Amino acid sequence: MRTSEVREAAAALLGAYRSGTPIPPLSTTYPGATIADAYRIQQEQVRAWTAAGDQIRGHKIGLVSAAIQRQMDVHEPDYGHLTASMFRTEHRPIRADAFLQPRIEPEIAFVLGAPLRGPGVTADEAGRAVRHLLPALEIVDSRIRDWRISIVDTIADNASSGVAILGSSPIDPADVDLRSAHCALLRNGAVSETGTGAAVLGSPVNALAWLANAVGALGVSLEPGDVVLSGSFTRAIAIAPGDSITADFPGIGKVTTMLAGKDPSLPGVQEQQRCNS
Repeated sequence: MRTSEVREAAAALLGAYRSGTPIPPLSTTYPGATIADAYRIQQEQVRAWTAAGDQIRGHKIGLVSAAIQRQMDVHEPDYGHLTASMFRTEHRPIRADAFLQPRIEPEIAFVLGAPLRGPGVTADEAGRAVRHLLPALEIVDSRIRDWRISIVDTIADNASSGVAILGSSPIDPADVDLRSAHCALLRNGAVSETGTGAAVLGSPVNALAWLANAVGALGVSLEPGDVVLSGSFTRAIAIAPGDSITADFPGIGKVTTMLAGKDPSLPGVQEQQRCNS
């Protein structure tokens, strides 16, 4: 893609945040777009957010399951950026109108205590860089109409990012076997999905090492204090106003969020996406 087209595509996505109206798939508008182009579009938005005052606080990893990779016809995960404005407090309702097409996923959040500089980072090295773990929920969203996404669309759209909700009880990673860790995703008290850490590239630590090497190839390092969302243990489920969602990781902890209707006392789309203009 030409630089002008990259900027045009990024502007269209930023416009969808402001208007609340999804756009047609970028892979249709720009049929020659590559994965490399998609990351350029993503980075163009990141520059706009940080120029407006937001801060990068970490990354999210997506496409971690073999089934999703087959569906997307790819052979590795993808990643997006987490900014300060994307984090929410557990148990505090989140306005539904902050999203276009929300779905939710249960994940492990890594909080780093040491830098990771790829390429060449091993899973063992990645694990030793983790200060603590937190149970997490990610509300994913798509600025692409009807979630009709290809790999190019989701990467360009910051890996279909929304908001991250972190639990509040840190866990020492040495106390957990993440490969066999179990998760139940509950909606309004009923189990909707279950999964294990093995669904996340064999172990969430493998996903962390992959990310360190992927961004390391671009000269970017993961730094102490960064938050990394591992990728989902289960399928994403659609959510609607009134839903209460809990991710229960036995031996790790629980995290709960609620999707509310329009409430002036809660951050809405303008506040959440204040840096997307």
